Parts: sequence; C-alpha cells; structure tokens
Amino acid sequence: MPATPHVAILGAGPVGLDAALACADAGWPFTVYEASDTVAAHVRDWGHVRLFTPWDLNISRRMRTHLIAAGHPVPSGDDCPTGAELVARLLEPLAGLPALGGRIRLGTRAVAVARTGLLKHEQIASDARAAAPFTLLLDTPDGEDTAEAGLVLDCTGTYSHPNPLGDGGIPAPGERALAHRITRTLPPTDDPGRWAGTVLLIGAGKSAQTAARDLAALPGTRLVWAVRAPDPHWGAVPDDTLPGRQELVETSQALTDGTNERVTVHTGTHIQSLRPDGDRVRVTLATAQGRQEIACDHVISLTGYTGDTGLYRQLQVHECYATGAPMNLSAALLAAAGGDCLAQPAPGIGQLRSPEKHFFVLGAKSYGRLNTFLLRTGYEQIDAVVAAYAPAEQPPAEVSAVS
Repeated sequence: MPATPHVAILGAGPVGLDAALACADAGWPFTVYEASDTVAAHVRDWGHVRLFTPWDLNISRRMRTHLIAAGHPVPSGDDCPTGAELVARLLEPLAGLPALGGRIRLGTRAVAVARTGLLKHEQIASDARAAAPFTLLLDTPDGEDTAEAGLVLDCTGTYSHPNPLGDGGIPAPGERALAHRITRTLPPTDDPGRWAGTVLLIGAGKSAQTAARDLAALPGTRLVWAVRAPDPHWGAVPDDTLPGRQELVETSQALTDGTNERVTVHTGTHIQSLRPDGDRVRVTLATAQGRQEIACDHVISLTGYTGDTGLYRQLQVHECYATGAPMNLSAALLAAAGGDCLAQPAPGIGQLRSPEKHFFVLGAKSYGRLNTFLLRTGYEQIDAVVAAYAPAEQPPAEVSAVS
C-alpha cells in the first residue's frame, strides 16, 4: 500500500461499526460515511422483527469492550433481540462512543470505487496497481465529492437491493410497472387493517416464513403463499439449537399442511405476470396444478437480497458465477455445503482477498446469494483483515468508513 494510505470502510451497520472500532483499537484514524441519515438504517427497516440469534451471537468482543469502558450496559444472554432493540441497546450506543466521535458522516453515499488512473483491465493484479490509491465518488448533502483511500472495506449490506420475483430471477412481465404496488421488505403487522383482503406472498426464506406466520394470524387476511420449490424443507436444521428458527420451520410446515383455512400455499410455483386490476393487482401463477389467476389486494415479494456490486464494477473483484459473491469466500462456503449458519468455519484472510489488493467485501454482502450469514461471521471477518494488516503490514495512517 502507499506509505500513508487512507482506509475506507463502506457502511455504518453492525459490521461497519465493528470495523470502525477495530480501526480505533489499532490506532488508525478513520471517518465513517453513511448513506442514510442514521446509523444502521437497514436494521431499522426491520426493527419490528425478532432475530432468531441471541444477544451473545450479535455482539463482538470489541463492541463489548468499548461499551463496558464507556459505562454502557451490555446486553447478553440467550434472549433474542428485535431489530429495534439491536439498534437502541447496541448500535446507537456504539455510534456515540468517544472512539467514533466526529468520525461518522451521515447522508453520504459511496457511489463508486475505482483505482486512481487505472481502468478495470489495466495492470491486472500487479504491484503497480496495488500501489495506486482508490478513488471514491461520494454523494454528500452538499453535492458530489471524491475521497482517496489505500484500503477499502465494503460493508454496505444487501437489504436495499431485493431480487425480482419473476421466474428465473428476472422481473416478471408487469412487475416493473407495478413496482409501487409491491412490498419488498418484511412488513409489520401490528395494524391488521393494513393487510385486509387477499395478500400474495412470494418467497420461502426466513423473511417470507416470518411474514407468512404473522399474516396468517390476522383474521381479516387471506394469504396466498407462492413458493418456488416443489417440496420445500424450510431450512430445517436437525436438533436445532435456535428455538426461533425451529419455530419458523414448524409454522411453515403447518401452513403447508392446510391447518389454516385462510392460507393457501402453492409449492412448485412461479409468477408468470402481473397486471393492474382497478384497486387490485391480478397475478398469474404457474402452479403444479396449472395456471391460476389471483386478484390481490397486496403483493409482498420476499425473494432475497443481493449487494450492489456496481459499486466496484471498475475493480478487479473475482465473483463466483453462482452466488455473485467474491470467489474465494464463495468457494469455501459452497465446499462446506452446510445449511446451518452456526456450523460455518471462521473466515481466513485468504478467503476474503480478491485480485484487487486492499479491497474487501465484508458482512452480508460478502455472501452474495447465500443466506447463511451471521453477524458473528462479519465480526470474524474484521478480525481476519485487521490481523493481516497489523503488524505484518504497515497500518494505515487514516481510516474512513463509507456507505
């Protein structure tokens, strides 16, 4: 790296904040750029949802140490927090710590990252390329700006980039025109009237399972649940040690078995098209029983999320053709072939490196289309990166966190 590099950490969510604390512990100056007006904006979006992982799996060693030193109470134990509790009791106190004071710039988004003076195809994996600083294009409250960095950690997450709901993962005909009628984040159900009528839910992961459980409990709601897999196993883990996760699996199985007369589950199904129908949306499904049309009052698409890889399209990041994640980490995760997020091995620095030296994709974004990421894993990734740069390599003279 350059003799006095500037280090950029992209994102002020849980992993980005932990990275900032790691930089503070290493004595590296840093600044945090966050696209939203608050830290942990994505977590706030699902603040009403309870995690199925307990406090002890969601707090890093660094977080605990800094909170104790500042006199803040540290949540612990087997209780599983909601997203709102995670923000209020952990992430907001962390953002207010003296170690991060003056380093968090809100409302500033990293639009693109490039190598200064080089295009994507130039100086492939060379020492000359590694020595060139990164250029960041930023959208700030005062307009466009640029910043320079020698080390970049992309912790921008995935939640703001939902997948389309059509067959094969592309938008279904009519989906783009009706985008304003489709809910793509896990909805709160504390106002039953909000979801009165017929709700079409698409997806089968934990977010969709949570939505199905909550919507099925609303007496004024008829739920039609479209699941692509012909025989879904709902992510069941033998002898699951996480009760919340096991409860979701059992609830989904019960709904599939027809125990709720207001719920219809179509497995082996994909969305063929959507079109407006007055105040409703008419959706054509291709089901195992043939083509069906449903007039819906609400459409909820929870088909997963992927990160914004366009952020680093001018960098030499080797991506897995199957998952869209950085190749080394993706290969390790696919080789493990485990469905239990608790059973994943801690990542090593070799798994996190890409041909673009000094650039790392970390956190949920590093998993691409894989859905087994835990916050604990993100904190372990930070450990691996910091260990690789100190003391073996000269620590950065300045560190910035960017979203």
